[in-house]
Amino acid sequence: MTTTTGLLGPLTSPYSLAGLDLRTRFVMAPMTRFRSPGGVPTADVAAYYRRRAESGIGLIVTEGVPVGHRSATHETTVPRMTAGAAEAGWRRVTSEVHEAGGRIAAQLWHLGSEREPVDGYPSWTPATMSTANIDVIVGSFAESARVAVRAGFDAVEIHGAHGYLLDEFLWPRTNRRTDRYGADRAAFPAEVVRAVRAELPQQMPLIVRFSQFKERDYSARIASSPTELASLLTPLVSAGADVLHASQRRFWEPAFDGSPLNLAGWAKEITGLPTITVGSVGLSRTFPVSAQMDRLVAGLTGGEYDLVALGRILLGNPDWVRLADDGRFDEIHDYHKSHEDTYF
Repeated sequence: MTTTTGLLGPLTSPYSLAGLDLRTRFVMAPMTRFRSPGGVPTADVAAYYRRRAESGIGLIVTEGVPVGHRSATHETTVPRMTAGAAEAGWRRVTSEVHEAGGRIAAQLWHLGSEREPVDGYPSWTPATMSTANIDVIVGSFAESARVAVRAGFDAVEIHGAHGYLLDEFLWPRTNRRTDRYGADRAAFPAEVVRAVRAELPQQMPLIVRFSQFKERDYSARIASSPTELASLLTPLVSAGADVLHASQRRFWEPAFDGSPLNLAGWAKEITGLPTITVGSVGLSRTFPVSAQMDRLVAGLTGGEYDLVALGRILLGNPDWVRLADDGRFDEIHDYHKSHEDTYF
C-alpha cells in the first residue's frame, strides 16, 4: 500500500520503530484465532497475515504464541513457538508477510492461572511458583525467542498483560508473595525481558505489552498512580525493553485522574520509550470513527504515543486503513457482507 495523506494524515506516514522501518504507524494487535492444529501455523495462517500486510499495516503482532513449556497453555489449536514443525510454519508466515512488504513481531505468551489442566499438570489451583519453576519458565521464553529469530521475525513482543502469567506478578491482587518477587512485582517479568533480549540480535526491537484491565476484571489496575506505574515499567526498560504496548479498553480514556494522557501516553512520559496505543479503535458506537481519528492524530502529533494498534476491526476487514483514510466508513461496516471468504 502506498501511504496517503487523507483523513488519517500522519498515521499513514513511515516510522522507524527502534530501528525497524515501518510503512505506516498502524499495528495489528494480537488476537487469538484457534486455527493452527497441533500448534502448527498452516498455509491459511500465512495467507491471513499476508492479507493484513498488504493493506497498510506497518507492523503485525501475531496472535499470542505460547512458549514451549507444557504449562504455557491447554489449547491445541493455538500456534506454539517451538522448534520443528511450528518453526517451519512460522517461517512460511514471515516469508509471506515480507513478500507483501510488511513487518511482523512474534508475541510470546504464558497463560498462567488462566490455563486449564494439561498433561503433567492435572489441576491448576493458583499457588506460589517455586524459584526453580520461575527459572524454567524464563528459560522457555528465551528458547522461544531463539525460535522466533530463526523463523524470520522482525521483532518480538512479550505478553505481560490481561491477567496472564507475567501480569499476575505485576498485579497486587494476585501477587501475594513474601519473597523478592513479591517485594518487587516487576522482578519476574524483568527477568523474562532480560532473557529474551539476550537471544535477539542487537537491532531487533523487543516490545512489552502491559495493561491495567484483566480478561476477567475490567476495573483491575496494576498501578493506582503514575509513580506506581513507573515502579513497574522502569525495571522492564532496564532489562531491555525497546517499546511499550499499552493495552486499554478504550484508547481515549485518561489513565489517571488529573491528566488527559492515556496509558500509552503515561508509559512514554515515564520511560521515554516509543509506545503503541490500543483500545476499541474503530469500534465504539458512542464515539464516531471520524472523531476517533481526530483524537488519534492529535495524540500522535502531540507526542502522546507513536503507533496505533487495530484489533477486532481487522478480523473481518483487512482494508480498514485504506477505507478509513478515504473516509469511507459505510464500506468499513459493510465490508463483511461481500467479503465473507476473507474473514480469516
